[in-house]
Amino acid sequence: MNVLQSISTRRFLGILILLCTITTWKGNAQDFTDLIIPESPLILRAQGSFYSGGEVQSQSFDELGSFGPGQSISVNQMYVRYMIPQTVEGVYPIVMIHGMALTGKTWETTPDGRMGWDEYFVRQGYPVYVVDQVARGRSGFNQRLLNRVRTGIDAPQQLAPARRFSDEFVWRNFRIGMEKDQPFDITLYPVDYLDEFSKQGVPDLSGYISDYGPNYSALSELASNLEGAILMSHSQSGFFPMEVALLNQNNVTGIIAVEPGACATSLNEEQLRILAQMSTLIVFGDYLEVPTGIDHSWKVACEQCETYASQVNGVGGNVKVIKLAESGIKGNSHMLMQDTNHIELADSIIQWVKDNIKK
Repeated sequence: MNVLQSISTRRFLGILILLCTITTWKGNAQDFTDLIIPESPLILRAQGSFYSGGEVQSQSFDELGSFGPGQSISVNQMYVRYMIPQTVEGVYPIVMIHGMALTGKTWETTPDGRMGWDEYFVRQGYPVYVVDQVARGRSGFNQRLLNRVRTGIDAPQQLAPARRFSDEFVWRNFRIGMEKDQPFDITLYPVDYLDEFSKQGVPDLSGYISDYGPNYSALSELASNLEGAILMSHSQSGFFPMEVALLNQNNVTGIIAVEPGACATSLNEEQLRILAQMSTLIVFGDYLEVPTGIDHSWKVACEQCETYASQVNGVGGNVKVIKLAESGIKGNSHMLMQDTNHIELADSIIQWVKDNIKK
């Protein structure tokens, strides 16, 4: 091999290595070896799952999929998975509610293999109940309308959209970077594992229920069965705890809204006084001013929640809105529970609960 060939070979190898490096940076799937196993065991009194809410509905042969005779089925139920620590002393359970096009997986092991908030809160002594919203995940969905369109009973226009987020859309809307593979200078989301986060997405079939009422009813029933619970919401479910509190003020003992998509600002005085009875924490991450690319603004959502806090506090409530960036914590995304500082954020939330919610 002459010198020219040697140089060309080295250049080719150098370019190949660079390309491999760039390709690797663009995203990894979670490998089994990425899972971080804690040194200390998780000690539970119980774990399991059940359903909350739901109703019985009669459906025809065609509505059931033309497989068996038309009879009764259950619909609009909510799947609940729980863990109860060995020792529970003077605390209320925490119910974790996910956002749009996601499931309870949001709160579990992070895309890069770190312990999720569900386990961490249990290790800190809190019973944790993680739900899948009605028409999402293991809660299942009502197939009736799909089959009515399939068999020509209803027009296709009757179908609600089944929504998903594209991987590219997530970068800006979840405030990780302005474009795919271009993270902000400071970002605390594990960007190398966004391919793994993409796997958490599911078709959002909430349009197959007339409104969010079945979610509110199921969560209210759950809070009653627990004889009091702290409701922790995220994103699209951000206002769920407030709605449930208006239905069941005696059993919603506290509210934690993580990056809520909106807050109500036109409540009447009676509603405000009900919501003033439970302490509420609302937390937002960084880059709220970034355009989302859709008809929604995180900056506006935060401003709505600040107005909500002012209104509820004006009748004696205790609502606190924290903007992490203004508190000196830079780089948090929309997915606070998966960011690399998620344990520090969880500790801050737990301290707030200890200071504000007494059993």
